[in-house]
Amino acid sequence: MSYQVLLTDDAVYDLEDIYDYIESHDSPEKVDYVLDKIEETFSSLSDNPERGAYPNELLAVGLREYREVYFKPYRIIYRVIAPHVYVMVIIDGRRDMQSLLQRRLLQA
Repeated sequence: MSYQVLLTDDAVYDLEDIYDYIESHDSPEKVDYVLDKIEETFSSLSDNPERGAYPNELLAVGLREYREVYFKPYRIIYRVIAPHVYVMVIIDGRRDMQSLLQRRLLQA
């Protein structure tokens, strides 16, 4: 079964933020490369969405509804609700993930 991968508004905003940051600190080629690789990573979830690991920050509070895959250093956090995969967060994993995930996922 193939799943449809959808980005939430927050995930789209995350991609725009990544684009703006790389564009201002690196070359246009780098922006295209990074965004292409991130898109490849989350698009590949359509064939096997259960392959991602549970984020440790969410396991610590007993949540197993979300999974994650990586295009390092970016973490792509998503939720599977068949027949869809909802990409919730696309963020640099070096950030304070606990606060971000609490704000985005636990208060939603």
